[in-house]
Amino acid sequence: MFKTKTQHFQEKKNLFYSTHAWVIWLLSALFMFYKYAIEVSPSVMTSTLMSTFNISGTALGNLAACYFYAYLLLQIPAGLLLDKVGPRRITTLAIALCAVGSIVFAKADSLLIAGIGRFLTGAGAAFAAVNCLKLISNWFAPKQFAFMTGLMMTVAMLGAVGGQAPLAAFIEAMDWRYAMEFIGIAGLVLAAIFWLIVRDVSPTHRADKHIVSQSLSLKTSLKRILRNKQAWWLSVYSGFAFSPVMIFGGLWGVSFLSEAFQTSSNLAARAVSLIFIGFAAGAPLFGWFSDWLGKRVIVMFWGTLIALISITCVIYLPGLNPLSMQILLFLFGFSISSFLLCFTMIREVNAPILAATAIGFMNAFDALFGAFSDPLTGKFLDFCWDGTLVNGARAFSVLAYKTAFLTLPIYLVISLIVLCKVKETYCKATIPSPLP
Repeated sequence: MFKTKTQHFQEKKNLFYSTHAWVIWLLSALFMFYKYAIEVSPSVMTSTLMSTFNISGTALGNLAACYFYAYLLLQIPAGLLLDKVGPRRITTLAIALCAVGSIVFAKADSLLIAGIGRFLTGAGAAFAAVNCLKLISNWFAPKQFAFMTGLMMTVAMLGAVGGQAPLAAFIEAMDWRYAMEFIGIAGLVLAAIFWLIVRDVSPTHRADKHIVSQSLSLKTSLKRILRNKQAWWLSVYSGFAFSPVMIFGGLWGVSFLSEAFQTSSNLAARAVSLIFIGFAAGAPLFGWFSDWLGKRVIVMFWGTLIALISITCVIYLPGLNPLSMQILLFLFGFSISSFLLCFTMIREVNAPILAATAIGFMNAFDALFGAFSDPLTGKFLDFCWDGTLVNGARAFSVLAYKTAFLTLPIYLVISLIVLCKVKETYCKATIPSPLP
């Protein structure tokens, strides 16, 4: 049967929209890649930063947490702005701000300026995940959301991998300031490309008032989220479940492994990278498996439980050899990636028009836990410090790390308890009563 010119034109147009959707997704995922590379970068510079600015473990924790302070403050506003104004304009500015923060950090000659740079970076990064998830909602079918979200986190975790061993090698060969300055310039290029290519909504979705309507006030949007009990339980679970990844992988894991296994920072960074490689592998697989199974809570429960066992063994199991340690770190990252399903669930328990706001609300909990957990870990380390200095930086014992890392299994146990309060959605949207 021959196709008419109209049919041919429609097919070409659909192919263009489909390709454009994937390009937009890729640029958004690259922002996630960029965000995570910067977020975990202090983990390969702990000794360098402590000696450069002559600071303690607590002060280093606070410096790293400046990122999370901004991230926390802007998380809900980020969702509201993306829902109200649209991703293209807001996210272009966010990427540029993130890049400028990296350059300020690279040029810092005092702890204050370094903190400001880190804060600016966190302010821009606050929009990364919410933007990507909003654009997935606007350009892809609802049934693709869980898989696309998992795929997004695969790219994001590859960024975290880039912020570990490759960055450590760069710093070892050159200097941490050059590395951060280069990262800042790359961000400005990404912001320009994002502005030129990204569009807020797929033309095929423009008529969908649930996606593009801007009639809802910011106050009403936030009120709808705050009244949703499931949004609260999912967000608390998310904060407790993901924090161990950032405490260990984002700041303190490299120095712990260097001390515990008597290896170089470069090799320790490669081992920590396995967390993020595991996360990258697990995120889309858990999304697909959850859709196939038709359930989400049980998948998150077993994933979190396996993560609890894995990281506890890495830290506390005596006589662990390097190979077993690396396998366990990969398993930890792989299994904890199941927590990402809570982002799909929070979208399922809220109206589509509130997608970015709801995700921003959940991300705020992740930032909140990151904001106080890094300094808290540093405080514990300082408390257990025996006075040893190496090249002007505090050197902590294995016992000090094991004491400070008690929060990791505790967080994961609490997340499992909280998860018992989450109601199964069976992979279906359970949209609340009509919006006012």
